[in-house]
Amino acid sequence: ISNIQIFYGNTNMFNFLHQKNKSVATKINIINDYFCNMETNRQKKIAGVIQKDLAILLQNDARNGMPGVILSVTKVSVTTDLSIAKVFLSIFPADKSKSILEGIKENAPQIKHQIAMRTKHQLRKMPELIYYVDDTLDYLETIDAALRGEDGNPIKNPDLLPSRKKI
Repeated sequence: ISNIQIFYGNTNMFNFLHQKNKSVATKINIINDYFCNMETNRQKKIAGVIQKDLAILLQNDARNGMPGVILSVTKVSVTTDLSIAKVFLSIFPADKSKSILEGIKENAPQIKHQIAMRTKHQLRKMPELIYYVDDTLDYLETIDAALRGEDGNPIKNPDLLPSRKKI
C-alpha cells in the first residue's frame, strides 16, 4: 500500500519504475486508477439528490411545454471536489434531442437556481451542471439491427458499428 501512495500523482517515479520492472509498474498503475476513480459515498448521495430533483423539474417542464416528448435523467456523476456534475439526459424522440438540449443549456442558470432552492437543506454549494445527451439506447438499437442482419454482418465487417466517444 505504501507503493501506491508513493506513485499517486508522481509520473516521473512511475516512468522510472516502468522502465525497470514493467509488471510491478502495471499492477500499481491499475490499483492507482481503481482507487483514484472510485466514487465516494458523498458523491453518490449528491448525484442521487440532483438526479431525483432534476428529473422531477425537467419532466414537469416537458409535460407542460412540449407534449409528446419524454425526458429522463439517466445518470449524474459528480467530480471529487463536488464542483461539477455531469448530467446525462435521455430524450425521446431522438430527432428533437439537439434542440431540447440547446434549450436546456440556454436555461441552465434558471434550472441550477431551481435545483439549488430544492436542495438548499441538503447541499451547501450547488455544483455546476453540464448536460449531455445519453445515446446509449440509440447505440444499442444500432447493435441490435446489425446483429439481426438488417445493415450487414458486423462480425464480417466491423466498420458497420460506429465507435463511441468517451466523455
